Amino acid sequence: MMSKYLIGKAIVALWLTLIIIAGFAMPMVVSPQQWFELPVIPALEEKARIIFFHVPMAWTTLVAFFASMIYGMLYLKTKNMDYDLRSVSAAGLGTMFCVLATITGSIWAKFNWGSFWNWDPRETSIFVLLLIYGAYFALRSALDVEEKRATLSAVYSIIAGVTAPFFIFVMPRIMTGLHPGAQGDEGGSMPVAQLHMPANMRVVFFASLIGFTLLYFWMFSLKVRSARLEIKSQQL
Repeated sequence: MMSKYLIGKAIVALWLTLIIIAGFAMPMVVSPQQWFELPVIPALEEKARIIFFHVPMAWTTLVAFFASMIYGMLYLKTKNMDYDLRSVSAAGLGTMFCVLATITGSIWAKFNWGSFWNWDPRETSIFVLLLIYGAYFALRSALDVEEKRATLSAVYSIIAGVTAPFFIFVMPRIMTGLHPGAQGDEGGSMPVAQLHMPANMRVVFFASLIGFTLLYFWMFSLKVRSARLEIKSQQL
């Protein structure tokens, strides 16, 4: 069992290492001639490399928040406290990836727009999402009764989980803004939303999505096992 866990951990680490190397090392040229050459995207140029990291982080955020919602539903159905533990663990990881997506997006904004924060609709929506899940953890810390905390947290996680896709994917595309893919963007939805990318760029992009998703599941498993051990130690 332990050997399988270590092998899986090594595979995830190797996968993400190769993604990072490919994302930064593959040259961007005006007219690609080789399979390893990426095209220059107008207005983004070298800054387009953020696609390989920022978008997968946002995707993983959604996966984690959706998992938290599902486990919240399962808790309400079964009243099994282990589902509450899984729900809060997923929400914690989702918040972490949301913060990372915000930081990487801010760095990109500094180079592309001249400022780390511009209150663009996409920046505003992810800020609101962070507030929503900040309130989730504030709610949990304010309740001492275990069952009541688990029940209210489960209900909150369901409501928050429903809003997450709207704030991450819908709101930024129905409003005018600076971010690629916003309403009125002359390039349509730009490279990510409509996959206006060459084949080699799509390979790296989807490999990154898979890598970050695997990273989430590995971290989730580790977090849940750690939380269970902590509960057992407290009971002893």
